[in-house]
Amino acid sequence: MSNLTLTNDELLSTTRAVRKRLDFDRPVEKEVLMECMELGLQAPSGSNAQGWHFLFVTDPDKRQAIADIYQNLFNNVYAASDMSAAKMHAGDPTMEATQERVMSSAQFLADNMAKAPVFLIPCISGRMDGATGEMANVGQASAFGSIIPAAWSFMLAARARGLGTCWTTVHLMQEKAVSDLLGIPYDEVTQVALIPIAYTKGTEFKPAPRKNMDDIVHFESW
Repeated sequence: MSNLTLTNDELLSTTRAVRKRLDFDRPVEKEVLMECMELGLQAPSGSNAQGWHFLFVTDPDKRQAIADIYQNLFNNVYAASDMSAAKMHAGDPTMEATQERVMSSAQFLADNMAKAPVFLIPCISGRMDGATGEMANVGQASAFGSIIPAAWSFMLAARARGLGTCWTTVHLMQEKAVSDLLGIPYDEVTQVALIPIAYTKGTEFKPAPRKNMDDIVHFESW
C-alpha cells in the first residue's frame, strides 16, 4: 500500500488516538504490519539492550477474551477512577467538551474492542514490581523509555499507511490473566500497552487541542 501524502509535521501533529473511526470490516495485511514494525525497531532503547517484544493478536477468540477483560475493567474500575478521561482536567471548563468526547470515544472502544482486526501488545524484558524508592523510578523510566519510543514509531508508521491505532493500558490491571492467555512469561516480561489496529474511516485528521505552552513549558527552573 502506498503511503499517505503527509509532511513530517503533518504526520506528527495528526497521529491521533483513533477509536470511533476504526474500520472493523477491513482486514489489515501482515506485510503492512511488518513494514511498520521494521520502522519501529529503529527507535532507541536503553543501552541498546533491545529487550523489547511485540505480540500481534489476530485470532478472533483471543481478541474476544482480551476484549472481555478490557471491557469489564473499563466499566467497573477505570470509569470510576481518577485516571478516567471524565475526571481529567476536572474544574477546567475549557476542557469539558473535549473530555466528554474523549470519554464517549473511550467507551465506544471498550464496547467494540474485539472488532479491531489486530491487537498489538508491546512488551519489555524484566519486571519492576519489586523495586522501591528512587531505584523504582530509574528502573521504570529505563524500561518504559526502551519500549514506548519503538511503539510510538510503529504508530506513526501506521498512520502514514492509513492505519489507526490507540494506546490503551486498562487491561494491565489484569496483566497476568492476559499473559496466561497468550503464553507471555509473566515473571520475566512486562506488558506495556494494548494497541488496537485497523484502517481508518477516512484519512483526514486534525491537530488536537492542547494546553497553552506558557503553562507547561519551563526554562532553567520550574
